Amino acid sequence: MTQPTQPPQGALSSKEIENKGFTLLGISGRRLAAVLIGWFFVVFDGYDLIVYGTVQSALAREWGLSSATLGTIGSTAFFGMAVGAVFIGRLSDRVGRKAAVIGSVLILSVFTMVCAFAPNPWVFGAFRFIAGLGLGGLVPSVNAMVSDLVPRKTMSAWATVMMSGVPIGGSIAAVLALPIVPSSDEWGWRFMFLIALVPLVIGLPIAMKVIPSDKAIKEDHEEREGHDQPAGFKDLLVDRYRWISIWFALATFVTLLAWYGLGTWLPRLMETAGYEFGHALMFTLALNLGAVIGSVITAWAGDNFGPIRSGVVAAGIAGIALLLLLTYPPVTVVYIILILAGVGTHGTQILIIAAVANFYPSNLRGTALGWALGVGRIGAVVAPQLAGLLLAWNLGVNSNFIMFGAAALLSALSLSVLRRLQKTYSIKHEAEVQG
Repeated sequence: MTQPTQPPQGALSSKEIENKGFTLLGISGRRLAAVLIGWFFVVFDGYDLIVYGTVQSALAREWGLSSATLGTIGSTAFFGMAVGAVFIGRLSDRVGRKAAVIGSVLILSVFTMVCAFAPNPWVFGAFRFIAGLGLGGLVPSVNAMVSDLVPRKTMSAWATVMMSGVPIGGSIAAVLALPIVPSSDEWGWRFMFLIALVPLVIGLPIAMKVIPSDKAIKEDHEEREGHDQPAGFKDLLVDRYRWISIWFALATFVTLLAWYGLGTWLPRLMETAGYEFGHALMFTLALNLGAVIGSVITAWAGDNFGPIRSGVVAAGIAGIALLLLLTYPPVTVVYIILILAGVGTHGTQILIIAAVANFYPSNLRGTALGWALGVGRIGAVVAPQLAGLLLAWNLGVNSNFIMFGAAALLSALSLSVLRRLQKTYSIKHEAEVQG
């Protein structure tokens, strides 16, 4: 167990970072500003999740793309996200939180923006892959930074606040797409990607100013929490953490398969099912509003019942709700189902992130988040491709809802296994401390 250290000579103490003023969930001043700008960037992670789904039909018309090809292109960004989450998450532990966050934002903003100028689907897919590297690195880097800046007692609440940015960004994409994408102007769908200029022009200068230096973040955290020895990927898979790390990755894999699969394909699926484009986007908005609601519910549930136990319930609700779509319910019920699916899928992912951040020590936190999100985002890579293939094989829209519903139920099962493993770990850890 680590012991708090005296702040090094010349260190920027927690009070100097925090300053005085308005306090939110235990932090204020520069610390609060750094956390909020991190949340602002996460909003654009959510925007990017939904933006491709909103332009799929326009891309199919302009470039004559099949469902299978649309799925392949949709997977490119998520493949980049899987790579970025693992390696940039690791870099956040090695080179520092600020550097990883800034680098991620630069990559995602520039290469999402240049998607607007892609002359063909293959260049578009390449740009999406590179943008995905930044998107994948952003969430683990921001969450690792936040975990270092906030008190441990409010870490779960702040993890929930940070991830609420994802469905808020998705909702913005769905709302903007309604007037922009159907435009007869050739820039209709392309303009959706130019919006990535916002975090570059507005967010990045603020982030450079308010996020403390990597040295200051480290010294501030050590002053409050103690010093941890350097650690790497190998430490995630030693006897102490091995099976828990594996099951965190598996739980994230199936959760993100459901969440990113729905986010990427829902507008297209609903259009294929016979709904107009405007109604299809409203269903997408319902999914994301459900995820926003889920952020609030999971914050309360995670604090009162624990993130793993709450995740089992949330994932189970999502799985059952999605399978109910097979009964061809009325439109009003479809909205309710999609709200529940948003609450369950995104809410479960928030709870997994909170559980990872709370379980691992500071020196492994960024690496552990990168591992879980990186391996987990292979699910996000697989989902668009499988969804496209299921449609291309003429298996119908319902085959997708079966896949996403089953993935959510597997998430509940994985978290149940994790709960048992964590109990076993806690018993062994207490025995080691007492021994």
